[in-house]
Amino acid sequence: MSRPRISGTRLAVAGAVTAVLAAGTPVAYASLNDEPRSASSAAPAASTVERGRPFHETRLFFGTERPDGGPAVTDKQFMRFIDEEVTPSFSDGLTVQDGRGQWRDSNGKIERERSYELILLYPTAETRTRDVQIEEIRSDYEKAFAQDSVARLDERTRVDF
Repeated sequence: MSRPRISGTRLAVAGAVTAVLAAGTPVAYASLNDEPRSASSAAPAASTVERGRPFHETRLFFGTERPDGGPAVTDKQFMRFIDEEVTPSFSDGLTVQDGRGQWRDSNGKIERERSYELILLYPTAETRTRDVQIEEIRSDYEKAFAQDSVARLDERTRVDF
C-alpha cells in the first residue's frame, strides 16, 4: 500500500494555520495570593484583569433525613440553626440554598433527601480562624439533628463586592 503524498503547498498552509491559531490563543493565569503586583510587572490584558480580593469559599451540605428514622429537619428548625449557630460567626453575610441530595449509606443503599447548601465567603487572611468556626458548625449540626456528617467543600477565589 502506498502512502498518500502531501504537497508542499498543503504542508505550508497547514503550518501557517497552526501558527496563527497558536499565536491567537488567549492565555490567562489567575493569582490567588495576597501579594500585590509589583510595579515592574507588565499590565495584564483586559481579559485577565484581576478583580476583587483573595477570598476563601466554603460550602457546607446539610442533609435533613435522620439516620435513626426520626422526623426530618424542618425549614423552621434549619433556619433557627442558621440564626443561632452560624450568623453570630458570619454576620457579614452568607447564602442558604435549598437542594436535593443523594448519597450511598454504609449498607450500600442510595439515600435521597431534601438538603441545604450554605455558602460562606471570607478573606483568605481569616482562613485559620474561620476553619475552627466552620468545624464547630458542622459538629453542632451533626449533634443537634443526629446526622452522620455535614459535607464540606473549600475553594480559593477572588471576590469583589
